[in-house]
Amino acid sequence: MTLVLASGSPRRRQLLAWAGIPLEVLPTDVDESWVPGEDPTDAAERLARAKAWGPDGRVVLAADTVVHVGDVPFGKPEDRQDAVEMLRRLAGRWHGVTTGVAIRSADHALASFRVTTEVRMRDVSDAEIAKYVATDEPLDKAGAYGIQGIGGMLVAEVRGDWTNVMGLPLEATLLALAAHGITP
Repeated sequence: MTLVLASGSPRRRQLLAWAGIPLEVLPTDVDESWVPGEDPTDAAERLARAKAWGPDGRVVLAADTVVHVGDVPFGKPEDRQDAVEMLRRLAGRWHGVTTGVAIRSADHALASFRVTTEVRMRDVSDAEIAKYVATDEPLDKAGAYGIQGIGGMLVAEVRGDWTNVMGLPLEATLLALAAHGITP
């Protein structure tokens, strides 16, 4: 059975490919606005559930990843300066990376969960931040870094699921997909 991935994220596609899951990519267009005062972990799951739409009779997977320090979310940077500011705020600190995952079954039942991984960023210098931001890698990443790329050099320690920091908690996702008959 082919999974419908309701996300245009190349990282999610890569993780599912690594796992050997056959998929079709059909991104959904959802308003990703935050509800004022909303907990970032709640927002990740709410947004994943909102994205979990696709063709009838198919299993659909959607996800949303949020980087946060406490209840302060760090989305995708608006520009290079925003990326610099985010990375300065994360430097030398622990932060959370929460991914909400939603699976809509072939009969339209919707289930969701969230996984949070703790990440400690090195106490990076302004020069290191500037060099990294100049690569443009952080511009489409929540929290302005990608652990699977050059941004991995900024990370000192990870507590929890490393693939979650990439954008999809693979172990929990594979377990949930198996319940729908989708296996590697």
